[in-house]
Amino acid sequence: MVEDDDGIAEPLTDGLRREGFDVQRVATGAAALAVTDADLVLLDLGLPDIDGYAVCQQIRARSAVPILVISARGAEVDRVVGLELGADDYLVKPFGLRELVARIRAVLRRYGGAGLGVEVDPVQQLGDLVVDRRARRVHVEGVEVALSPKEFDLLALLAEDPGAVVSRQQILDEVWDPHWYGPTKTVDVHVASLRKKLGHPEWIETVRRVGLRLGPTSSPTSAPAVLRPPGDGSEPSAPAGQIETGRTDRTELAGGVGRIGDP
Repeated sequence: MVEDDDGIAEPLTDGLRREGFDVQRVATGAAALAVTDADLVLLDLGLPDIDGYAVCQQIRARSAVPILVISARGAEVDRVVGLELGADDYLVKPFGLRELVARIRAVLRRYGGAGLGVEVDPVQQLGDLVVDRRARRVHVEGVEVALSPKEFDLLALLAEDPGAVVSRQQILDEVWDPHWYGPTKTVDVHVASLRKKLGHPEWIETVRRVGLRLGPTSSPTSAPAVLRPPGDGSEPSAPAGQIETGRTDRTELAGGVGRIGDP
């Protein structure tokens, strides 16, 4: 963290440490340029010795480390200049800790997960699914699948900790924005599209009233036939907890996301 104002740096450092991050704070541009082992740089622009834009430009010239600018300069031209000089994101003060943490995680995820609480390989193979975070490419059973940027970010988030449930709010915070004011159904729309493109709807499981998780990502083998006495027309019931993909498919094909993920 490059921040010369103690009144901002100290509570921000405490908050980030509570979120599990290891924070090293410096107060000048020269000290920032001397650090070579950071996973991410939080950079204020109003530094006492070197302008923050120059620090950003020099860091980017020698390193691919993610840079997130935090500044009171909120004009569009300031944000554009910061991004063009190499910043990966730009957050205007004042901001909330929750938004900052969401942006940090989103930037780190694009760089392969370094610095996150769950270490994720840049190229992650999960059964028949391969997620390449550096190249932002996905393969299923050896075939590349074309995803939109948000679909990729959603899948990458679920793949960070396969089997763990991710809440709808966390998805909105980290894939969209903590201040997202659009329709909440946008998550359902992207989930439906992602299931269809992956070709295995059961891989993304909906945990009712909780959220979503990435389930087993290996193609199922053919199940043995169930023999029943003559005249018994009953159908075998799905085991408890199994995804009812037929119902989900019909909902998606009906032109809407229906109640996927509704509480």
